[in-house]
Amino acid sequence: MLHYEIYDTDIGKILIAEDGQAITNLCIEGSVDTAGAKRGETPLLQKSLAALQAYLAGERDAFAALPLNPKGTPFQKQVWQALLEIPYGQTTSYKQLAEAIDNPKAVRAVGAANGKNPIFVIIPCHRVIGADGSLTGFAYGLELKRRLLDIETGAKQLI
Repeated sequence: MLHYEIYDTDIGKILIAEDGQAITNLCIEGSVDTAGAKRGETPLLQKSLAALQAYLAGERDAFAALPLNPKGTPFQKQVWQALLEIPYGQTTSYKQLAEAIDNPKAVRAVGAANGKNPIFVIIPCHRVIGADGSLTGFAYGLELKRRLLDIETGAKQLI
C-alpha cells in the first residue's frame, strides 16, 4: 500500500510517498494522484523529510541511504539512473545525458523522461541544463530549478 504525507518545506508543500519499502514520489503537492493511498507518516517518510530538509539547508549533498522505487518505463528508469550519476553541484546537458545512456540521438526523449521524474531533488533532474548553459525546462518552474542549483553551489538565496 502506498503511504504519503504532505510537508511544508522551504520550497513549498512537498508530497513524499512510499510503497512500504522505498520512496516512490517526492513532488510538489498536487502533482500526483493519491487516490487509494493512505495519508500518514511512516519512518521512511520521516527519514526522507529529514534528508530533504538537510539538503535544502545546504547540510547534505547525497541521498544514497534512501531506497528509491520510481515508477516508469525502462527508458525513463535508465534516464533517472543516469541523473543519479550527476555529481552534486554540477550540471550536464540533455545531449550529454543522452550520450551517457549510449543513445545520443534520444535528446528529446531524455528531456521528456527527465520531465517525468517522480522523485525530484533526490533524483536530481534540476542538474540538467541546455547545451548553451541556460536553464531550460523544469516541471516546477525555472525559479525553483535555479534555487536548487544555488543551494548546491552555495550561492546566496535571493527570495
